[in-house]
This record gives sequence, structure tokens and C-alpha cells, in this order.
Amino acid sequence: MKEMEPFNLLVSHEEAEELILSNVVAIDRTESLTVDCAVGRVLAEDIIADRSVPPFDRSAMDGYAVVAEDTFNAGDQEVLLEVEGVIHAGEVSDIEVTKGHCVQIATGSPKPSGADAVVMVEFTEKKGNKILITKPVYPGANVSKLGEDIKKGDVVLSIGALLTPAKIGTISALGRTEVEVYQKPRVSVIATGTEIVQPGQPLNPGQIYDVNSFTLEAILKKNGVIVQRHPVITDDPKLLQTGIEKALESDMVVLSGGSSVGERDLLAGILEDMGQVLFHGVQIKPGKPTLFGLIHGKPVFGMPGFPTSCLSNAHIFLVPAVRKMGRLPIGTERTTRAKMGKRIVSSSGRKQFLTVRIENGIAYPVFKHSGAITSMAQADGYIMLPVNLDVIEEGEEIEVIMLD
Repeated sequence: MKEMEPFNLLVSHEEAEELILSNVVAIDRTESLTVDCAVGRVLAEDIIADRSVPPFDRSAMDGYAVVAEDTFNAGDQEVLLEVEGVIHAGEVSDIEVTKGHCVQIATGSPKPSGADAVVMVEFTEKKGNKILITKPVYPGANVSKLGEDIKKGDVVLSIGALLTPAKIGTISALGRTEVEVYQKPRVSVIATGTEIVQPGQPLNPGQIYDVNSFTLEAILKKNGVIVQRHPVITDDPKLLQTGIEKALESDMVVLSGGSSVGERDLLAGILEDMGQVLFHGVQIKPGKPTLFGLIHGKPVFGMPGFPTSCLSNAHIFLVPAVRKMGRLPIGTERTTRAKMGKRIVSSSGRKQFLTVRIENGIAYPVFKHSGAITSMAQADGYIMLPVNLDVIEEGEEIEVIMLD
């Protein structure tokens, strides 16, 4: 039987981050997607314009296409122009605008020959069969020139760009229906522990439902990952090794439970036999019993079994790792300032991540203990207490890292 033994040297929060990110490699696999399915994905090609946008000079406003010189005295004296016709959106007209004349035009319609500006309809009045111009315009006013948005041959979007709705619109403006993107990382999630039971099954005395698989799956999916959730594995070395070997079909393996130093915490020994443990134990609270290593070059996380510790460390360590693997931006946390609603004393000797709820600009601690998932469910964010910080006074201004 494995004996209980204390953690050896704990790595700092910063050392753990460095070890993780320096050993996670971005996915090189690509796939072709239709443009309507590509939002939130990362470009695996340069988008080069094969045409100009707009493809013709067009009106930027509803109004009248004119020869700008005709309007220069508008406002000082009466300027009346003959209306030669109407151009609706999507229509092309062979009308040529000459001095003293104009054409009614809709937004987006091709500018007719001879016209060099558009007067907005707001600055016109109907006078029988003529139009009174009440404000002058300069040549080019309210006209979008051919290629003003995109010129043929331009690199419109570069490889590695995150496809936002605006970028999807840019690709669509070029008439493209498909785009090459990087594939999403595939991550296997495994809960371990003889006491862990799949939700929906009856509980025997001493058993609890699997929380970590579902919280880990949720946070991974939210950060661009395809998740394979595996069945719970009991505290059996052979079953654990077999389960990990199967999970290595994915790009990364995340296990919860079994990463501490109790007699049934087997993960560190198994990972040492199968690959390399880069650290086991981090100088933080909650989440000290966190493990990270490599098997066949693939990253493997051993997350604490307690739900709050597991989910907290997923935000701190796992999210940056999978975002790097998926080529997504890292370090984009949203923060806010608040005042502490209660005096906090830290005596852990470790960097502490304290979950808080914010009400009317006041941050109230909601952390109960590492086993209480509501410590995260009721939190709006968390604050970081450095190792050398002993006290945060009530009313002191703090920075809160938001969870959503």
C-alpha cells in the first residue's frame, strides 16, 4: 500500500505557468469550414482580395446624384435642378447627369455617369418637377469610391486572426463561402476516485457525484475545445494507466482527483512511470495538489479532487494552456475595481485566490472550503492575495478578476 507523504518542493504560481505554457504546442491541423460556421475560429490562411469592394462608385446616402459645382451657391441663393430619373438599389442606369440636372438615388446604388457627388435627401425640397438644393456639397461627397473599402490584391486578413463577426463580414464581402481554419484542440477529461459516481446513478454510503468532469468540460468548451468526457476511473493503478493511454488519443489529458499525497493518490507515480512529471504541488490556495507532466509529448494535468480547487485551477492554469493550443488570445481577463466588504487575514503562506461576489461596488468573500462548488457558483470573480500579503482591510480598494 502506498504510504501518505508530504509534498516535496512546491513551485510558485509563476513557475507553474511558465512550465505549462512552455510545454504546450499550438495545433497545426487545419480544416475548411463554411463562412457561416467559422465565427470564433482562427484563420489558417491569408485572405487576399480577388476583387475590389465596393466594385463600383456607389451612393453612401439616399438623395440626389449631382454635379457638385451646381450646388456651390445653395443656401445663399435658390438652386433648382431638373430630376432626370431614379436609380434604385441593385439597378444600373445609363442616365448621364449633366449640369443643371440630377438623378434620385438610393443608398448603395451605382453612381451615374457625369455625377460627382450626392446631396442627402434631408437637404432637398421638392418644387414641382424640380429639386431645391438647400446645402452645397463638394466633389466626392457621400460617394463610396470603387475599392475604397478593399482593393483587389490586398491582404485583408492574416493567418492567425481570430474570426469575429466583423471579420466574417469582411470575408463575405469578397464573395467567399469557405475558409481554412485551425482545428480545435481535443481534450480528454477523466474523473478518478472510487467514491465518485456518475450523476443519475444511485449513491451508496460514502459516495459523491462527479462534479469535476462537468465543470471542466464546460470551461474547456467555453475556451474553444472539443471535449471527450471519459467514464470515472476507480483508484486502481492498472485501470488508471489503461484509461490514460486511451485518453492520449486526444491532444491533452485532464484528470481530477488522485493528485494529492494520500495513500490512494496514485496519479503522480503513474505519470512518472508513463512519462515525465514537471511539477507536483503549487504554492497557491486553493489548489496546492496540482500536477502537470508530459506523456509522449502530450500535456497531462492532474487537477485537485475538491471541486472549488479543481475549477479555480482550471481558470488559472488550464484555460491559458488550451487557448495557446487553440491559437486563441491569452491574458484577456476582464477586471474591475471594488472595495473589500470584509477584513481578510491570510496566513496560508501561499498565494491565495479568494472568490468574491460584487454588490454595488463592494466585494464580499464567498469562499467556503475547497470541497464546496458553491464557492465558485456564487462568485462573480476572484482576487489574488500575494504570499507576503497578510491583511486586506475592509474598505480597501482591490482588483477583481471576473470569471465571466
